[in-house]
Amino acid sequence: MKIQERTGAGVNRAAAPAQPSVGDRLPTPPRERKPALAALAVLLILLGALGATTLVLRAGDRIEVVKVTQEIPAGESVTDSNVTSVMVAEDSGIHYVPWAQVDGLKKLKAKSTIPAGVVAVGEMFAAQSGLESGKATVGLSLKAGQYPAGLKIGDVVAAYRVGGNGGSSGGGSSGSSSADSSSSVIVEQARVSYVPGKKSDDFVSSTNLAVTLTVDGDKAAALAQAASNGEVALVRVPGTD
Repeated sequence: MKIQERTGAGVNRAAAPAQPSVGDRLPTPPRERKPALAALAVLLILLGALGATTLVLRAGDRIEVVKVTQEIPAGESVTDSNVTSVMVAEDSGIHYVPWAQVDGLKKLKAKSTIPAGVVAVGEMFAAQSGLESGKATVGLSLKAGQYPAGLKIGDVVAAYRVGGNGGSSGGGSSGSSSADSSSSVIVEQARVSYVPGKKSDDFVSSTNLAVTLTVDGDKAAALAQAASNGEVALVRVPGTD
């Protein structure tokens, strides 16, 4: 009797439904697709491509032109040290000087003083310097002590003859005369039209300074001759405009 009860109990246990194991996962519902996000991604890609195309087209409208990096006085020319190239937007109403024409520009003269930082245009230059009638420009190479400190464009100076060799021989009277003439005034008033900046390459040597003066035409020959002999000293004086 006990054996049957135990057998029956085992049968009942076998007939009970099996529980799912802990490791089994329940099926998940399929993910919903979002067409709006996909469309937005495509739109962003198209906008990026359009922006890149616009930049390329705009870059094609830019041209390389001449820009002044150091002040160019009236009557002076463009050099390798006072200009550079820049890219600007092309404009048919502005007569930019293309960088490809910079060599030809060096043969022209500035009509008036051109400040540093401006983009050069054709109207700034001419075949002649545009100096006033009866005026001339003379270049000097001055040693330290032959020019005042802080000399700048626009200053008015007097040019003196110093250290002359003429009259080095002769008696006392002639020696006194030569001493007087050796320090005579060559030009009472001359305008400084060019002097290099501190970083300019226009220094003749470690001590010499290249200066350009605008003077009366009848004084130019005497000043140039004295300058070639290194016999010129400049003194800053009050000027009149």
